[in-house]
Amino acid sequence: MSTVAHLARLNDAQRGAAAYGEALPGKGFRSGPLLIVAGAGTGKTDTLAHRVAHLVIHGVDPARILMLTFTRRAASEMRRRAHRLVRAAHGESAGADEDIARRMTWAGTFHSVGSRLLRRYAHELRLDPQFSVLDRADAADLLDVLRQELGLARKEQRFPRKDTCLSIYSHRVNSQRPLKECLESGFPWCAQWQEDLTRLYRAYVERKRRESLLDYDDLLLYWHIMMTEPGLAARVGAHFDHVLVDEYQDTNRLQADILHALKPDGAGVAVVGDDAQAIYSFRAAAVENILGFPDRFTPRAEVITLTRNFRSTQRVLDLANVLMAEAPRQYRKALLTSRGQGARPRLVTVPDLQSQAEYVCGEILRHREANVPLRRQAVLFRSSSHSDLLEIELGRRGIPFVKYGGLRFLDAGHVKDLLGILRWADNPRNTLAAFRTLQLLPGMGPANARRAIEHFEARGRVFDALDSFGPPAASAEDWPRLIGLLRSLADPRQPWPGQVGLTRQWYRPHLERLYEPFHTRLGDLEQLELLSGQCPSRERFLTDLTLDPPAASSDRAGRPVLDEDYLVLSTIHSAKGMEWDTVYLLNLVDGTFPSEFATGKPELIEEERRLLYVGVTRARNDLMLLEPLRFHVTAQHRYGDAHVYGGRSRFLTDAVLECLERVALPVPGPCGGAGNERAEGVSLDVGERLKEMW
Repeated sequence: MSTVAHLARLNDAQRGAAAYGEALPGKGFRSGPLLIVAGAGTGKTDTLAHRVAHLVIHGVDPARILMLTFTRRAASEMRRRAHRLVRAAHGESAGADEDIARRMTWAGTFHSVGSRLLRRYAHELRLDPQFSVLDRADAADLLDVLRQELGLARKEQRFPRKDTCLSIYSHRVNSQRPLKECLESGFPWCAQWQEDLTRLYRAYVERKRRESLLDYDDLLLYWHIMMTEPGLAARVGAHFDHVLVDEYQDTNRLQADILHALKPDGAGVAVVGDDAQAIYSFRAAAVENILGFPDRFTPRAEVITLTRNFRSTQRVLDLANVLMAEAPRQYRKALLTSRGQGARPRLVTVPDLQSQAEYVCGEILRHREANVPLRRQAVLFRSSSHSDLLEIELGRRGIPFVKYGGLRFLDAGHVKDLLGILRWADNPRNTLAAFRTLQLLPGMGPANARRAIEHFEARGRVFDALDSFGPPAASAEDWPRLIGLLRSLADPRQPWPGQVGLTRQWYRPHLERLYEPFHTRLGDLEQLELLSGQCPSRERFLTDLTLDPPAASSDRAGRPVLDEDYLVLSTIHSAKGMEWDTVYLLNLVDGTFPSEFATGKPELIEEERRLLYVGVTRARNDLMLLEPLRFHVTAQHRYGDAHVYGGRSRFLTDAVLECLERVALPVPGPCGGAGNERAEGVSLDVGERLKEMW
């Protein structure tokens, strides 16, 4: 293969993946199905971006390239890198450059692309193209309403709460497994409610259909069902010449089937992923998708493996390689680096969890004095609660830290209020949004809101019909203003720019009445208005915000932390895709790695191995695995000493241990010392003293 300028900076394996296929006479590019197995830190995003650029440079229309990712930010980054590479290849040709950027529009998450296609083919699916997308909180609330209506909340035995009901429903949809099987494997305590849950979910589906609502999972489910009709599947697939998928190991069964239906022969399909980083089965992700990908096509898909690691030193990679070598089914690969050998990872055996916290804090401070900033160090753990004692010790020593988490922006009440108004105007059938909006008015409780909705529905769901409804006395003054706002928002002649501002102005006096303090919440709504300016329509704004919400709400700021630096604490699931110079992995014992909840099934044990592999490969230079010996029993006196001994993780086999430097902290005696000291000049015949007692 000849090296072309825009691929020159890639290594041989990356170049082979980026340029796989052949250029067509004139312009265009043809390729069969391709799987890029990209080990941790091997530059998969860069490789995929170079492939997109390679296609465009060879004349493929950017509007006919579909890029599917798992976050909107990842899609934007892919598009940005590919655009930059094309610009460089075209010699900064302004006109062509702007046209390419404008036409590179089909890049996004599975859910956002699914939403666009469902609106485009809504009439063929007997779906209202103005459907609303429910976020997770609204979907759970709707299930809760139906629980009440069906009398399931009044059972003599505990019936699953709304969030559990939604989790079961979501797992059933995304795994495509029967409800009975989902309950037995993931929710055994709910198995007795199979018949009632079936009734609940049927009512849920019917209510959504009647009110033109789709939840997060429906976007994939409807797309999947659409692709089972050969004529529709062919029309959708004809939109695209090439389909590229990032993080393919994280796809579920629905997503894999959708991809196969788009291109049954695999023409132009390229997926990238790492089976060794498949750690999301609790979200119904199926590692079998990537393991079985080549055999879904005839002829079999090409497999190109990337093994040149740009992140870690070789001794860290040696540990990762040996750990995964013991997995029974995988794409075999040995990661290599050009960063040198580095220090051996350490396995540190500590007496108990308190000693683990003290040791980690000491090492953090030692590395800080060796010019490794706190922000370049991370403590990783299997479950969020595993850092509890460490957080106390960090506070005692004055070490600032950040732990991933926080309230989702869309879960904040004032944000849900404003979006509810826009959602009702966008889809008059959305009774959830109507119910919330009406109760913003003083004196308008649930009963009056329900009466208003029934009045509205009986008169054709036209906002003018609300004029003839008699609101309670406390709402009489605000009632005409609400109707005027809804009329204005629902008017197709009303331009989208300015609608959020108009809604915000109406809502402000109600915000001040309902929330204390309200000043910081006003800032959130101003940010929403600024964000709305980036979207071409109200429907696009509401959909994008639901599918890719901001992570946190500002609410009231706490005391400021004025510090030069901070440590990172994170679960391993949240740390995927990140890297740090120094990494500490807590609790390397059986019951944590693997988790006690995974020990019943071999496939779950192997996912726990992959989770440990992800934790190991976050380290660039230094890696420490912590192995506590004793775990104190809960539910005893605060100074009680009842404890159990932890068993060594089954993943720490002899081959793995050979990759580690072993360090053991001394176990204190029963009184805090070694217990073997000899007092000089003391001689006491205890036996004789005991005889004297009798």
